Amino acid sequence: MKFKKLLALGLALGMMCSLAACGGQESSAPAESETAVENEAAEEAVETKDVTITFATNVVGTKAEALEAACKAFEEETGYTVDFQAPGDSYEELMKTKMSANELPDVFTTHGWSVARYSDYLMPVNDLEFAADIDDQIKSVITDAEGNMFVLPIDIDVAGIVYNVDALETAGVNPDDIKTWADFGAACEKIKAAGITPVHIGGKDTWTIGQFFDWAAPSYYVTDEADNHAAELKAGTFDTETWEEVAGLLDSWVKAGYLNTDVLTSDYNADMEALANGTTAFCFYGNSSVVDAKNVNPDANIGMMPIPAANEADEPSLIAGEDVAVGVWKDSEVKDQAVELLNYLARPEVAKTIAEAAGCKAGLTTVTAEIGEIGTYLEKYADVATFPYFDREYLPSGMWDIMCSTGADILAQKDGAVANAAKVMEQNFNDKFVQ
Repeated sequence: MKFKKLLALGLALGMMCSLAACGGQESSAPAESETAVENEAAEEAVETKDVTITFATNVVGTKAEALEAACKAFEEETGYTVDFQAPGDSYEELMKTKMSANELPDVFTTHGWSVARYSDYLMPVNDLEFAADIDDQIKSVITDAEGNMFVLPIDIDVAGIVYNVDALETAGVNPDDIKTWADFGAACEKIKAAGITPVHIGGKDTWTIGQFFDWAAPSYYVTDEADNHAAELKAGTFDTETWEEVAGLLDSWVKAGYLNTDVLTSDYNADMEALANGTTAFCFYGNSSVVDAKNVNPDANIGMMPIPAANEADEPSLIAGEDVAVGVWKDSEVKDQAVELLNYLARPEVAKTIAEAAGCKAGLTTVTAEIGEIGTYLEKYADVATFPYFDREYLPSGMWDIMCSTGADILAQKDGAVANAAKVMEQNFNDKFVQ
């Protein structure tokens, strides 16, 4: 581009000198110079329109719609093209393939793995303007041992179990009385007796099965001080018997008839319809599901409760981590433009819209997300202990798919599925663990 500018300037000067030598035609030189400048501007405009930024995300539903809308607004403002991709269930495998080939999207969401999985591929954001405004509640989650942060955390995911308030009232269940999984089972019996499906899992979208294990496993491995396996997991030891307890909990629900009968063929959208219309009571999703449910039925009365403890000596808890966290591939050929997009997403008015679509607290202190009743529940449970997502903090990278597939076998009631789930989890943990 510099060569083109120098060439254009040289031609213009040469033209001026030639005209001056001829005499009587000096007035035409400025016109030629203006033409050269106009050509340069036209070339730059063409180059701007030719920029394409690839953007890939794991999020679905309302969150994906909000992100895509922000990208379209960015296109209109800049003239760039944003190739927005939201493949849903196949995102993780797609990203593994791209990492192997070192051909990642220019911008992508890290689904809880900005440090452990993606930090080698991401550009640190410490020097970007929004970095100073990242909320302390999420800062430690996205920071490596050297102090590098790798993503813009548009929101902070603090979650429990979402439920239909009217369904629980119909069954005579008070969520505040549910302290343990035994209490949860007793509540499910009442809900089932009232003709309502206690728990809805859209198992066709296999990630929905993994959600259960991420919610349930900490109560068996991490939150109980008297029987805590967190340090063992961090050191590379997987307690198989404990996983049999976790998997056995899901198995017991299937056998008791607490799950939807179409658990293997329904999907996340079916979960949201059931939750919104009160035909189910509980779903194991983050707060964005409240937004999605209300998009199905604006009058839906949805609540959120802490996750029960495995035994009476422990207390209920919440989980927290990255939600809509966005980073820039460090080897992107359009890195400058990708950073422009990241800065655009960090604008308070843009980040606010996305955080509200996610139903989560904003990740930047400059942004206040209006999340209605969700905010009321977050305030109600502000003193409840919060723990990281189980697979992100305590399992090696690549274990998520194993949780999903072994869980699907349990839902299908295959012979020996519980014992096999524990065995397969242990084998993969040992294979994938890196000290």
